[in-house]
Amino acid sequence: MKIVTMRPVATVALLLASSIVPVAAQQSPAPPPTRPNVIPPLTLTIAAFTDGGTIPLKYTCAATTPPPSGPMQISTGVSPELKWSNVPKGTASFVLILHDADAHIAKAFDDIPHWVIFNIPGDATQLAEGVPPDVPMPDGTMQGKNMMGRPVYQGPCAPPGAPHHYNFELYALDKKLDLPQGASRDDIQKAMDGHVLSGTVYIGLFRR
Repeated sequence: MKIVTMRPVATVALLLASSIVPVAAQQSPAPPPTRPNVIPPLTLTIAAFTDGGTIPLKYTCAATTPPPSGPMQISTGVSPELKWSNVPKGTASFVLILHDADAHIAKAFDDIPHWVIFNIPGDATQLAEGVPPDVPMPDGTMQGKNMMGRPVYQGPCAPPGAPHHYNFELYALDKKLDLPQGASRDDIQKAMDGHVLSGTVYIGLFRR
């Protein structure tokens, strides 16, 4: 008479598990989700100072010694040369916003805009030093109102004390903005909403 030996249920389960594990171990991990227009990121550079470095006096309200007197007569300084790369496909225009991230007058949510420039052509890769004030540029680039209510670059002007952080924010858009020269920062940001392909920031420090 032949005797049949039954394996315990636990032993059978263990054998099944051991046969499955090597197969799972050989499977490659799932690829990360794709993020178009993020890798490589839009990159902004300013040769005059390093990212996180001190902004030279030439580009600030202390550009003249002493600066003109009166709150509406401060020196504007000279806008620095800006260059960018890794432009997303489909870019139709750029917007650049320079603002003092540490200045909130009367505890307001908004900080201080020093330069708002928009409709920079989508095939541009730089802004030359010394963008002229108050008028649109030949290529269609326009400037919005700054802290002084003028469409012009206003150099950093933080008081003595801790340095303020000045953010040069560059945005690539899929359209040009239907706004006039001298548009407000709020209107420009509202028009940008839903059209930003990529953005980047470059920070400079300054105090008088």
